Amino acid sequence: MKITVIGGTGLIGSQLVSKLRTAGHEVVASSLSTGVDLLTGAGLDQALEGADTVVNVSNSPTFDAASPDFFRTTTGNLLAAGERAGVHHQVILSIVGVDQVPRLDYYRAKTLQEDLLRQGPTAYSIVRATQFFEFMDAVLSWTTDEHTVRLPATRIQPIATPDVVDALADVATAAPRNGTLEVAGPDVFPLDELGRLTLAARKDDRTVVTDEQAGMFAAVDGDVLIAGPDARLAPTRYEDWLQVTG
Repeated sequence: MKITVIGGTGLIGSQLVSKLRTAGHEVVASSLSTGVDLLTGAGLDQALEGADTVVNVSNSPTFDAASPDFFRTTTGNLLAAGERAGVHHQVILSIVGVDQVPRLDYYRAKTLQEDLLRQGPTAYSIVRATQFFEFMDAVLSWTTDEHTVRLPATRIQPIATPDVVDALADVATAAPRNGTLEVAGPDVFPLDELGRLTLAARKDDRTVVTDEQAGMFAAVDGDVLIAGPDARLAPTRYEDWLQVTG
């Protein structure tokens, strides 16, 4: 099978390209660095030539009010190029609960991307993942000073990126779902407790203060970021991952 991975040099994309190639698929890794510009459409026709499936794991350069325009333009360009190339299956990576957090510009933008894909001309699959283990450092940096980190008690179900890649590879090489697969880690944590666990494992003496108004996840209500009962649960536990990564 020939598969084009849009965003194929990033955190998820590079792992996905490697996994698919190891499995024997012909894979084209496409990104700005390879001459493919989703915003203008430059290079897309060449990147999609002969592709059976396209997996889009590209991301907006910002998480603010500009992100909806990014996803509107890039998704439109990719769907049009895919139709010209005769692509049979379009796959995107999205976020569990993305349509339940209207106060966040970025979540509204990803919801728009999903809607455009559903309304598009090609059979599709959406893989919704929970928050990545690898993003915890960024979360800790948003609301910190020298001595404290302020985090809300928002419940999340984080996942390791290799487990996300496994799910994407399985979906990309199967028949289109014309629907959504949720993937999540095996355990649910309040974000403030996850912060304490992370700092303790790294011998970081900052104190986590529970603050329901702190950071991006303060905009999340209830358990909308927790995967549903039909989700695919990944095997990697956060504590085990911390022991390996430090």
